Amino acid sequence: MGFGHTPQIVGNLVRMTIRRISIFPLTGAILFPGMQLPLHIFEQRYRDLVGDSLARDRMIGMVQPKGQGNGSALFEVGCLGRIGDVEAMEDGRYNIILEGLQRFTIRKELDVSTSFRQVEADLWEEDEASDALSIAERASLEIESRRFADIQGYAVDWGAVGQLDDYSLVNAIAQIAPFDYAAKQALLEARGLSARADLIVQLMQFFGRHDGSDDRVTLQ
Repeated sequence: MGFGHTPQIVGNLVRMTIRRISIFPLTGAILFPGMQLPLHIFEQRYRDLVGDSLARDRMIGMVQPKGQGNGSALFEVGCLGRIGDVEAMEDGRYNIILEGLQRFTIRKELDVSTSFRQVEADLWEEDEASDALSIAERASLEIESRRFADIQGYAVDWGAVGQLDDYSLVNAIAQIAPFDYAAKQALLEARGLSARADLIVQLMQFFGRHDGSDDRVTLQ
């Protein structure tokens, strides 16, 4: 895996320009900066991916494919993650926790000999962790989240939710909300904490219903 520049670690953020990222294309799996994503790795090409990542820099790019099949076109925006906790099993499978670092935009997919796919991409230089919602935005998000959770039948510790800072709350909801892949991608691509919070509220208002046929709220 090649790098354009040496990483510079500032607090919990990593600022760097990465020209080459090994990717894990997975529909419906969205990773946000500051969030964690547990993954069970069992397919051989992704065992290869994790093994290579652990031997190098522990980095993996999560990105959604646009269709089915190993060679499906990819959405342009994904998120770079660092492998944190890892459990290597005797049969070659892994359980890992991927920690979100920075979003990226794919320039092109690379022609590689590895079993896993690699891309050339630009990392977004952003620091949303310092952003804050207005009082009205925070209230709207919490109110709509409660309504949505009630409709979906979710049990939520609202006391714990109320203790989250705006950045953690918005990205946590965006990552775990049971929307379909198109809505999840729109949330990932939304720039700015307020824009993402507003989109979450709109999605919950529009899709906050359950027709009894599926557990997932859908754009279809």
